[in-house]
Amino acid sequence: MPKVKTHSGSKKRFRLTGTGKIKRKHSFKRHNLDKRTTKQKRALTKMTLVHDSDVPRIKKMLKI
Repeated sequence: MPKVKTHSGSKKRFRLTGTGKIKRKHSFKRHNLDKRTTKQKRALTKMTLVHDSDVPRIKKMLKI
């Protein structure tokens, strides 16, 4: 039986926390930043957790 491969795009975008939750980066931080406030841009820099409804799909792609 062949090896099971992880999804290459997912392994670059997601990280596991110590408790097993999945972290992700915020979107909307690439361009057109002049229309956002400094507070908004600073908040988008931080990591956040993946929503509970998306966790099973991401775990399947990461083979966790």
